[in-house]
Amino acid sequence: MIKTLLKSVREYKKPAIITPLLMTLEAFCECLIPFFMSKLISAIDVEGIEAAFAMQQILKYGACLLAFAALSLFSGVMAGRTAARASCGFASNLRRDLFYKVQNFSFSNVDKFSTSSLVTRLTTDVTNVRNSFQMCLRIVVRVPLQFTFAIIMSFSINPKLAWIFVVIVPFLAAVLIAIMRVVMPFFRRIFKKYDALNNSVQENVGGIRVVKAFVREDYETQKFQKAAGEVRDDFTRAEKILAFNSPLMTFFINFASILISAFAAFAIVDNTYWAAYAGFDKAQLSALISYGIQMLSCLMMFSMIFVMLTMSLESARRIAEVLNEKSDIVSPENGVKEVKDGSIRFENVSFKYSAKAGKYALSDIDLAIGSGETVGILGGTGSSKTTLIQLLPRLYDATEGEVFVGGVNVKEYDLDVLRKEVAVVLQKNVLFSGTIKENLRWGNPEASDEELIRVCKLAQAHEFIEGFPDGYDTYIEQGGSNVSGGQKQRLCIARAILRKPKVLILDDSTSAVDTKTDALIRHAFAEEIPDTTKIIIAQRVSSVEHADKILLLDGGKIIAMGNHAELMGSSEVYREIYEAQTKGKQMEEGGAN
Repeated sequence: MIKTLLKSVREYKKPAIITPLLMTLEAFCECLIPFFMSKLISAIDVEGIEAAFAMQQILKYGACLLAFAALSLFSGVMAGRTAARASCGFASNLRRDLFYKVQNFSFSNVDKFSTSSLVTRLTTDVTNVRNSFQMCLRIVVRVPLQFTFAIIMSFSINPKLAWIFVVIVPFLAAVLIAIMRVVMPFFRRIFKKYDALNNSVQENVGGIRVVKAFVREDYETQKFQKAAGEVRDDFTRAEKILAFNSPLMTFFINFASILISAFAAFAIVDNTYWAAYAGFDKAQLSALISYGIQMLSCLMMFSMIFVMLTMSLESARRIAEVLNEKSDIVSPENGVKEVKDGSIRFENVSFKYSAKAGKYALSDIDLAIGSGETVGILGGTGSSKTTLIQLLPRLYDATEGEVFVGGVNVKEYDLDVLRKEVAVVLQKNVLFSGTIKENLRWGNPEASDEELIRVCKLAQAHEFIEGFPDGYDTYIEQGGSNVSGGQKQRLCIARAILRKPKVLILDDSTSAVDTKTDALIRHAFAEEIPDTTKIIIAQRVSSVEHADKILLLDGGKIIAMGNHAELMGSSEVYREIYEAQTKGKQMEEGGAN
């Protein structure tokens, strides 16, 4: 897990390496300061402050103290700068790696992680890891080094008294480990509840119009408060347990300081009785207490970052989970670089969304479509119409059987080549923030203005675009919120046509346009792009009745296939759909009259 994350350090290795070296220098300097302070006190006490030799010693040790204090300050400041640069760069790389990884996921990979969970990992989890990485470069390096130096210097002053610190440390370590074992399950639950919290926000903001239309603001507020309350409650429980860190460490270290002070006081007052400590003086006592305070500060700093490290372990695991996820669909080595034509063939194809799924979404699909044909697909909600067409550009792979485009198995194509030649206008139309031109050029970044106008005329979008004050330079808000559903659909169709694909798939992409515009779009397709294979998923029979071939799906199976005339004579289901829609249309026209 840690190894996976550290790969994102990359160009920031230099400041990441320099920071621990600077922290080592700072810890070394700080540990020498009490030593020279004790020498200074001894010089004053033994030689007398008025003696010339004493003054030389004072100046010498005073200069050493100033030099080491200045060096400690400089190394600390520089370590802060390099640690900030390394940690912020690491976080930037980590977010980039996560984003690129998600971009390469297949639909089945994305299905494993909810959108809210991915957002949490890209934001909160990366921030936790960044903070911990910075602390590891500074405090986590400094604490053990300074603690070790303090122990060594304590033994150099008086080995017998220094053992008091060594004996107490294992007790402190045991307490910290016990607390960590209790707290970790809380943080695992918290991050899952963070996902639920973000999911509640995402649903509410994305569906704000529906929420307001059905007057469900109070319900959504209560749902959010419940999710937020669960996060708060778990954090509170965890923090209550972690609150024991600081007082316990303070108690142990102060207890050690009391023992040292007691033994040292007796040794200084009565060297005869405390023969083992003969020669011990108040300068050494001062140094030992200083080192004891340093150990206390080290442990206090460790207790401060203990919570952060505990949280970041779970954050690191969640990030590594995404980074280690292998895409189910990848381009083969030396993949085919050209799609010859728009012919399509399904051979004994069956599909289910996961190995655990008990039921197949598609079953026993055998289908052949000639290049340039127009194929309509009808079926009720949940009949797997969208699932069928998603196998063509390898958004999913067939569980059983084989899918061919241009006479070649789709698994043998280079993914970029295949998806450039199989354009899909998905059921959920998405426009990105930017001008109309910028959105259209997703289909072809090199397209000229004349090409943009041509495809927009094909998609019946040119007229309403010209009606905007800025025309093709009109700015589209995020998600296309400043255009209607029908306008959004026509812009998405134009964007797909601009790619000049061999296969064009419209997944219920004209549902928001009126029947007249729908007919104009179909007529333009037949006249202007006759060599492109067109697959139209629709709810209206009128959208597909002129197609060369119509498929009727039910329960993931093709229950009828043929052109309009053939199906009217052979399929009772198709005939019922057609008559019901035709009767409904006649009733609407009669009511209007």
